[in-house]
Amino acid sequence: MRAPWGSVDDVARCLGVSRDTVCRWTEARGMPPHKVGGLWKFKLGAVGDWMRDGGACSDDADRTGES
Repeated sequence: MRAPWGSVDDVARCLGVSRDTVCRWTEARGMPPHKVGGLWKFKLGAVGDWMRDGGACSDDADRTGES
């Protein structure tokens, strides 16, 4: 079975963060996106792995109230 894919909005909703946070994490912290046409898509399993590996952990996440 293939891993499901999600949009920026799907990932934000799943993680309980804003769309802007997902975009920031993609640019600054290496959250793993794939460009499909003109849209960013994420393998949800890869995002989970990224989270488990500490990809979202940092001091500035605490300051914004998001993790």
